[in-house]
Amino acid sequence: MATIRKTRKWTFSLTLLVAAAGATLLGGIYGNRLFGAPLQGDAQKRIKEYTDLLAAVTQWAPEDVGSDKFVYSSIDGMLRTLDPHSTFLEPKEYADMQDRQKGSFYGLGILVTKRNDQVTVITPLEGTPAARLGIRAGDVISEVEGTSTDDLTLDEVVKRLKGPKGTTVHIKIIRVGIKEPIPLTIVRAAIPTNSISNMLMIRPGIGYIRIKDFTSTTVRELDDAIEKLRAQGLQRLVLDLRGNPGGLLDAAVGVADHFLDKGQMIVYTKGRTTDSAQDYVAPGKHQKLDVPLVVIVNRGSASASEIVAGSIQDHDRGLVVGETSWGKGLVQSVYTLQYGAGLALTTSKYYTPSGRNIQRDYSSFYDYYVADDSEDGGTAEIPLKDRKQFKTDVGRVVYGGGGITPDVIIKPAPLSRTTQLLEVRSAIFNYAVEYAANHPDLNKDLVITQNVIDDFARFAADKDIAPAEDIRQTLQKANDRRYIERALKAEIIAAKYGFDASYPYRLQGDTQVEKALDVFPEAQKLALQAADVRAHGAGASPDAGSRAAQVNPKTR
Repeated sequence: MATIRKTRKWTFSLTLLVAAAGATLLGGIYGNRLFGAPLQGDAQKRIKEYTDLLAAVTQWAPEDVGSDKFVYSSIDGMLRTLDPHSTFLEPKEYADMQDRQKGSFYGLGILVTKRNDQVTVITPLEGTPAARLGIRAGDVISEVEGTSTDDLTLDEVVKRLKGPKGTTVHIKIIRVGIKEPIPLTIVRAAIPTNSISNMLMIRPGIGYIRIKDFTSTTVRELDDAIEKLRAQGLQRLVLDLRGNPGGLLDAAVGVADHFLDKGQMIVYTKGRTTDSAQDYVAPGKHQKLDVPLVVIVNRGSASASEIVAGSIQDHDRGLVVGETSWGKGLVQSVYTLQYGAGLALTTSKYYTPSGRNIQRDYSSFYDYYVADDSEDGGTAEIPLKDRKQFKTDVGRVVYGGGGITPDVIIKPAPLSRTTQLLEVRSAIFNYAVEYAANHPDLNKDLVITQNVIDDFARFAADKDIAPAEDIRQTLQKANDRRYIERALKAEIIAAKYGFDASYPYRLQGDTQVEKALDVFPEAQKLALQAADVRAHGAGASPDAGSRAAQVNPKTR
């Protein structure tokens, strides 16, 4: 928990959140009980108007919607007048957020999704009850406690699978190659929700760590990952923050502390009140990992991810590669309300060490959620040339007002519409599950031959995923062909050995990872230059207080 101040008899905690349109908020922490100040004057009148209106709607509406729905909807409307990230969390949403931020819950230990309208196992998590019972990728959960999953949403199924530690849940699974459903009784146990999803030596001497979110376990997981990579000869590191929506500020500070010198600014916050002003510097709790560093970001990297990438970039500690990040520079304090609900209220903005706030324009919520970045690394709303410029420690130009613009911009290789259909309609996944079931002796040296490709094409056409001729033409395109071959190998290995075993194959041909590997010499030169600047004081960054004062001298 990132507790930063006490005021009005409550402690409030800082968290960084990003919402996807129509999705539950990602990120969050435990807030403390919120006690509002007494209402005065006009506010009292408005509350009286509101309660009168609520009473009338509840009594006279043609359908009994329920007063909670009316109240929750009105709260949502009120918060929408502020910004996209001030959010009311209904009790279930708040409880789910707390589970994610704690880093564990009680359940079976499987990743599931809906494929072909069936609740399908993506992978069992190593060491969990599901893995010990032999649940496999591709297994379909057809029943939970005697209830068919056909008419249940994915959230409803997941809720039924979770429960108190030590209790049992009865399920039935359907498996390729077995005619009858398989009944299983599983004892629920604590399931870790790892923040670091993948860690490996991508090449000799080059480590790779992917952080998928920032939770209470992230820093500890990073310590473990670095220790393991060092034992394998770590000399350079790729830190992958793509698709990471953010999370706890404490976790972001702890991650950055692994790469910066003690006392270097990581981020500072500033809001309407003096209580919201806070500096976060590298505490020096972790031994600095003094190896060349490249950070990868994309449009899905937001909030705490941008704090880490921004501090690395502003201090010239490494290079940032990929696509312009989301652009979320607002900070939410999370409060616990009565009856189990929560409130994530924007209370300040955050600034990277160079003084830039990277919040994108949200005057249009539609554009905020759907607009794409421009070719030059700017955003659709503000081209790069129109964004405010700032300077890094060595004097490089960086930009505010629209996400973290990478030092090296590179987008994923484009795929044809047919290849995308084969992916999103689960043709590759489903074929891999059947292939693994029909080839029990396969190993990781699997080669995707022409016969396998032809068999897959027939499989996809027979399932009406795409017309046979479209698939044939797609396989004649070099980029699509390479992608499909890699994806088939990765999914087949995942079906047999688990998702983690497949990850090295998923990274092969990843254009952003390949570019990260190419720029290590430049990243090393930049870090050495920055260290020289710090050692000799030439061009050193202003201290946190003077930097914040440049942004708004009235509040510091």
